[in-house]
Amino acid sequence: MARVFDVIEWPDEMPNEIVHRFPEVGPGDFRIGSQVIVRESQAAVFFRDGKALDVFGPGRHTITTANIPLLINVLGKAFNDRSPFTAEVYFVSMREFRDRKWGTPQPIPVQTPGVGLGWLLLKGFGTYSYQVKDPQQFVTQIVGTRGIYLMSDIENDLRSRLLRSLTDMFGEMKGKYNTVQDILGWLDEISAGVRAKAAAEFEAIGLELKSFVIANLTPSENTAEELRARGLLDPQIYAQLQAADAMREAAQNPSGGAGLTAGIGAGMGIGNMISQTMSGMTQQAQPKTPQSTSGEIPPVLTPAEAAQILRVSEEDVIAAIESGDLPARKIGRAYRISREALEKFLGG
Repeated sequence: MARVFDVIEWPDEMPNEIVHRFPEVGPGDFRIGSQVIVRESQAAVFFRDGKALDVFGPGRHTITTANIPLLINVLGKAFNDRSPFTAEVYFVSMREFRDRKWGTPQPIPVQTPGVGLGWLLLKGFGTYSYQVKDPQQFVTQIVGTRGIYLMSDIENDLRSRLLRSLTDMFGEMKGKYNTVQDILGWLDEISAGVRAKAAAEFEAIGLELKSFVIANLTPSENTAEELRARGLLDPQIYAQLQAADAMREAAQNPSGGAGLTAGIGAGMGIGNMISQTMSGMTQQAQPKTPQSTSGEIPPVLTPAEAAQILRVSEEDVIAAIESGDLPARKIGRAYRISREALEKFLGG
């Protein structure tokens, strides 16, 4: 004969647990008159047949059809309401889970128009804290029928929600903060913005985001290569950076004796690269004259280059691309436009 539980409780402190099911496996045999004991840092969600019937706060509770009225439909009046029935109780920790860690597995791009490479790739880390706000919603949407639910079971998902909100915040900062120093001066405001953005996502699963703190932000060591891999770096700028790297490597090569001629050649090559690089940078800094003949239009253009030819803003070009009027190919997060597509667009 199955054992009928007259006392339902979970006395442990639940240091790493968010939810503990009683019993852990299978339904429990309870009855009207059984006692549910809930500690100060807990809430208890009473389930039967997969449906939440009631939520108990701290204290001692007696199961009756008064506090769980749906039970009367299950038991009726047979056996003076003392007949056993099967159910489960989920004990939920209501304490605040503090000093949880977050970090950026991949650098987050921040656009800085007209400054440096036009982008920053930032890595960061910090802490956050959260608490169960709606025990019934959390158990129903997240825990399901699991016997034990730990912090580690959900925190990868929580960190992903926070990083999405942080990325959105950086996207809204376009043109406002153009250097790492600018951004570091607004860490508290950025942290508050991320917390406000992520709050709704946490509430949707029954949680409350109590705090979010950015402890540090640093630029990626391989910004140029990563920007190019993501399709964010202008090809001309990348070529100039490669030339600068080649100059440094050539300058470090020892010369003398049999290597004198090679040293002279390397020196001449360095001079040519410096001249070409400086010339390219000067031309880039000056406004470009739009070209009118197809032979002078490069085979592949960025939206900024197309905007110069069309005498419109880059935003207008991107709007034409996204509306389908101007065909373009998206590589990573950047658009590239063929000369033929631009000429067809110009021809109407």
